[in-house]
Amino acid sequence: MRKGAPIGGYLQGRAAVRWALRAMKTADEKFDDLRRRKAQSEAGGGSQRVQSQHNRGKMTARERIEVLLDEGSFQEIDALVEHRCTDFGMEKNVIPGDGVVCGHGTIDGKAVHCFAQDFTVYGGSLGEMHGLKICKILDMALKAGTPVIGLNDSGGARIQEGVASLGSYAEIFFRNVRASGVIPQISVIMGPCAGGAVYSPAITDFIIMVDQTAHMFITGPEVIKTVTNEEVSFEDLGGALTHGSKSGVTHFTAESDEDAIELTRELVGLLPSNNLSEVPRKSMGDSPDRLCEALDSIVPDDPNKPYDVNDVICEIMDSGAFLEVQSEFAKNIVVGFGRMDGITIGIVANQPNFLAGCLDIDASTKAARFVRFCDAFGIPIVTLVDVPGFLPGANQEWGGIIRHGAKLLYAYSEATVPKMTVIMRKAYGGAYDVMCSKHIRSDYNVAWPTAELAVMGADGAVQIIHRKRIQSAGNPEQERQRLVDEYTERFANPYQAASMGYIDDVIEPSDTRIRLIKALGMLIDKEETRPARKHGNIPL
Repeated sequence: MRKGAPIGGYLQGRAAVRWALRAMKTADEKFDDLRRRKAQSEAGGGSQRVQSQHNRGKMTARERIEVLLDEGSFQEIDALVEHRCTDFGMEKNVIPGDGVVCGHGTIDGKAVHCFAQDFTVYGGSLGEMHGLKICKILDMALKAGTPVIGLNDSGGARIQEGVASLGSYAEIFFRNVRASGVIPQISVIMGPCAGGAVYSPAITDFIIMVDQTAHMFITGPEVIKTVTNEEVSFEDLGGALTHGSKSGVTHFTAESDEDAIELTRELVGLLPSNNLSEVPRKSMGDSPDRLCEALDSIVPDDPNKPYDVNDVICEIMDSGAFLEVQSEFAKNIVVGFGRMDGITIGIVANQPNFLAGCLDIDASTKAARFVRFCDAFGIPIVTLVDVPGFLPGANQEWGGIIRHGAKLLYAYSEATVPKMTVIMRKAYGGAYDVMCSKHIRSDYNVAWPTAELAVMGADGAVQIIHRKRIQSAGNPEQERQRLVDEYTERFANPYQAASMGYIDDVIEPSDTRIRLIKALGMLIDKEETRPARKHGNIPL
């Protein structure tokens, strides 16, 4: 002890040291406690359930996020959230994180928010706190203006939590709607998604399903058998192929978890971060002055002979890269994304290879929703036209082809993004108007010399206009053919429409890419307003 120092000060000093040592020890214990809690959250449902997930050919929630996001970019949110349920012994089974991993990171440097349901924890079921974690991510994404990606793998509502679970579902649905058209929302279905859980993905912009492991349905096979006596398998009822080809619920089908995540990354790269962001631009090393000579011979001389419109699309897109959306649903129309001069473009094209490219109920709805998405996020639209009309038939009329066809007309008419239209061959009747004609305010319309703009085909028109004349002729077949040739010469070409200003030019097919890129450069900063209103009333 220092000479002359008071004994009281000495004792106080030793007490302070002891207190500091105890505090240090307590801090270490707290750090250990934190690490233990984080480790418990990261472990999910434990090694046995993780192995079970792997045995099904599925990745865990954290593995999926690790592959989805750029390395080291993930920042987790709410890792220590726990459920508050005390019924049915749930208070004895508490796992930090509550069965969903949430946070934000980057994809090729672009900020995104995401969540991944963890099937190893309570079967990925959605309880109150699980749902509120997802709500927080949606709120954060909306504030930050970033895309949001949901990796769904859930047994549905957590029955033990009753209406609290249903309440959280509704809170998610509300936020999906509020974010619609503001930030891109992508749902990746990587396991079961049943009952009320399906409505959140249905509201989002794009759904990707993993073949064989993902299923979506309102009521499962057992309930259907009980109520209607129908027997149907999980796969036939709500598998990826079913929703990709029959219902049109899903937009992409992936072969595996890894394939689904790669699709998601590609899609995010094509889309703007939000409705106020500029459309992404990425050089593909393809010259904007490239001629597409293959297009000069792509349309057959026989107007009734089909061809694959995907060949046209790949010719005019940068480096032939095209991401088709809903490729197995309503095959008579093709929609998807590509780039022209590096700028993301939405494509809508009639497909002569299927139903001759006619518009029907499913094709109209498919294209209308795609057009509205592009318009919401400022993505220019290129429309390739070869349409003989709307598909005839009683089932189409009874199914509401008038109402569904009007959806596409409505979508194009309300869209204010740059709209460019190329008429390749047939543009008949009301379908000519609907497929982004000049009359519904397309900005740049051109036609190939092979284009036919008319109310209907020559054969049908002659039968209506000259029926009596043909019947009274000495050689009815010869007279009919003469009149068909006369009608074809006069109307089955683009020049009458060009003379009236309904198309801006008739071009050689090989010039199509060059002309569209030049028009895009002129239109990219286009501004167009509509009358003030709360919202329109699209014919749903």
